[in-house]
Amino acid sequence: MPIDLRAYLPEEDDIIFVVEGDEVIRSALHFILDDQDETYSFATLDLAFAKAADLKARDLAPSLVLLGVDLLRNNGERVVAGIARQLPGARILIVANSVHDPLALTSLEWGAHDVLGKPISFDSVRGRVDALLRRQKPSAAMLGLLPPSAAW
Repeated sequence: MPIDLRAYLPEEDDIIFVVEGDEVIRSALHFILDDQDETYSFATLDLAFAKAADLKARDLAPSLVLLGVDLLRNNGERVVAGIARQLPGARILIVANSVHDPLALTSLEWGAHDVLGKPISFDSVRGRVDALLRRQKPSAAMLGLLPPSAAW
């Protein structure tokens, strides 16, 4: 019996902004995300907001912003609020040295949606991004690889 996977796959690429001051981390995140999503990388929020204005003219907007925790060091609450105001509907994922970083955890109270701790890997980044974008992966039973009785 054929399985319709359209409900489990994005209809088109999501737009993701990576805003990180560290060029190495920014490049690594861009590399990991760019194969499945339309990804733009910026060193500052001002550059990200300028790109968002360009996308808005084409009725597009980012679905997710990966934000380096260092950009929260001064006025972090205003930074998160500014992203929410400038990029409505975009989820915010804080990239920190640890998921226990106090500033990253405080940013969750300010409106950020999750924290990604270093070291980053393909699996950790894709897992967090897919979860925040609410992407479902079809199970083996849904694909017909296992009989329904074997799915538990």
